[in-house]
Amino acid sequence: MNWLERTELLVEKQNLEKLKQSHVLVVGLGGVGAYAAEQLCRAGVGEMTIVDGDIISTTNRNRQLTALVSTTGKPKVDVLAERLLDINPELRLHAIQEYIRYDRMIEILDAPFDYVVDAIDTLSPKISLIYHTLQKGHRLVSSMGSGGKLDPTKVEIADFSQSRVCPLARVLRKRLGRFGIRQGFNVVFSTEEVHEHAMIPCEGEPNKKTTIGTISYMPPIFGCFMASVVIRDLIG
Repeated sequence: MNWLERTELLVEKQNLEKLKQSHVLVVGLGGVGAYAAEQLCRAGVGEMTIVDGDIISTTNRNRQLTALVSTTGKPKVDVLAERLLDINPELRLHAIQEYIRYDRMIEILDAPFDYVVDAIDTLSPKISLIYHTLQKGHRLVSSMGSGGKLDPTKVEIADFSQSRVCPLARVLRKRLGRFGIRQGFNVVFSTEEVHEHAMIPCEGEPNKKTTIGTISYMPPIFGCFMASVVIRDLIG
């Protein structure tokens, strides 16, 4: 039996073939990125590159797809890779366990990706990924902040220029604007105000200044919305 039978029934055979021939890069495999990657895999995307240098921690279990008691301490990229290949053993999968920096990012983006999914939650590498992805001419969808929010009805998809309320989007508009980047790619964001009590100073993690409380369902919603952008764009 064809495991993609229901997908083909909805999108039609020719569009399913487009997905099977597509190569998508997903960077950041936390609460948002892992869900985006899985939905892309389940939709029939034929080739994926997944990138993350982090390991699964106990505090990930409230929201992250790969986070279980049994997977604590394991690399996120390895756990997700095993899961994706269990969904589709024919998936052409490239798993990269590293935090990508400037030189490596340019090297990775040299591949002919059909789409790039930015699910990075650290500012500097996020800015770098967005900038270099657009410089390479790849299509891009980027996640804004899902933390500190509870209302799923406030989640939207829009061009970067139309993002609003989200503090992360505000900072990105300012920083990317210095490079002349003000529009031209979709973002998933929420118009809900951040619950200020959910933010505390971050200690012991050099790449993060703030720890933000997060509910179980918000990152998956962001990830699923991102996957929908990619899939609908790829099939035209």
